Amino acid sequence: MKKLIPILSVFVVIAIIITIFLSMSEQKKMVVIYSGNHEKKPIDITLNHFQDTQCGMTITTKENSAQAVSPDGKTWFFDDVGCMALWFKDIDFKDEATIWVYSHDTNKYIDGRTAWYSRISKTPMSYGFGAYEKKKDGFIDFNQMLLYMLRGENLTDPYVKQKLLGK
Repeated sequence: MKKLIPILSVFVVIAIIITIFLSMSEQKKMVVIYSGNHEKKPIDITLNHFQDTQCGMTITTKENSAQAVSPDGKTWFFDDVGCMALWFKDIDFKDEATIWVYSHDTNKYIDGRTAWYSRISKTPMSYGFGAYEKKKDGFIDFNQMLLYMLRGENLTDPYVKQKLLGK
């Protein structure tokens, strides 16, 4: 009986922890995928209620966020354009996807395929790709951003960071 009490105590503690986590997840009800966006427009997200599909982070600001809409109206959310790029490489509907990115210069969602990207912006996951509606010197297009991100040539690479920022 003395050997059974510690084991039962551990199981009770584990059961309590599991119950707490399950009740917390039910209360928060994070949105990762939104269905029914047949107009393929950007969704007005509620901060701290939507979660990045790729990295799992809670979206706490619209700045640097992105959304991808499939042909059937499902919408995925990202806290960083770099996360969207990593997710984008594995989808089957690349050519049909509608991409929305939050613009630094106009403070609204714009077409991600026609946006221009800085490589040195401060972003949640530190990839550095900030979206802009108007082109400036040194900005790159959507396809270049995807290529740099998939190669790992972003601010998370110390060599690239040194080259781009001199730090």
